[in-house]
Amino acid sequence: MTVSQGFGEPAQSPTSRGRIYGVVVATVTNNGDPKGLGRLKVKFPWLSDTYESGWARMMAPMAGKGRGLYMLPEIDDEVLVMFEQGQVDHPYVLGALWNGVDTPPVANTDGENNVRAITSRSGHTITLDDTSGAEKITISDSSGSETIVLDSAAGSLSIASDKKLTIQARGDISLASSGGDVSISCKSFSVSAEQGYHLSASQGKLEGTSQIAIDCLAGVNINSGALEVR
Repeated sequence: MTVSQGFGEPAQSPTSRGRIYGVVVATVTNNGDPKGLGRLKVKFPWLSDTYESGWARMMAPMAGKGRGLYMLPEIDDEVLVMFEQGQVDHPYVLGALWNGVDTPPVANTDGENNVRAITSRSGHTITLDDTSGAEKITISDSSGSETIVLDSAAGSLSIASDKKLTIQARGDISLASSGGDVSISCKSFSVSAEQGYHLSASQGKLEGTSQIAIDCLAGVNINSGALEVR
């Protein structure tokens, strides 16, 4: 029994008595492997309009127990196939192909080959841009409104959200700026602490355009060498 037979139930091919060596083009017909092994079913347009292969294992850049690069082709995607020992009923999918209809997400018409990208079916992208003087990594959702940009050229990191941004940790959260400023600008600002609150600065100013209220159930204690109230 071959390895491929141990993984699937090969269909009976109309040319099972012959052997095909080399690579052939196929089209994905099913990617819902009932055993969860990442296998595919394909058809060969050059062979038959009705014949569908058995479950074919797909080659990946990395694969192992509970790990690897998991990116299955979509239904109707064009793929490249080889056969174990030339047997048509034992196919292996080597990878997916672009064509005149299904074109790449990046054109590279300038020939510089500066951009590498991972793009999902809905348009989520991870882009690595090696353009000289503008190097950056961008993670973006399909709308383009939710992004994380690591700008190597500018030496900056930016996170943008069209609606809501949440930062949550079970431990400590630290915001630190080495030699720079921290600025917060918003419609309203609220800070709530269950136990203690401490604000320290060599110089400071608390300012309000209408009124400022200080309220404490246990009272307010102001202790300073010099206090001026106007």
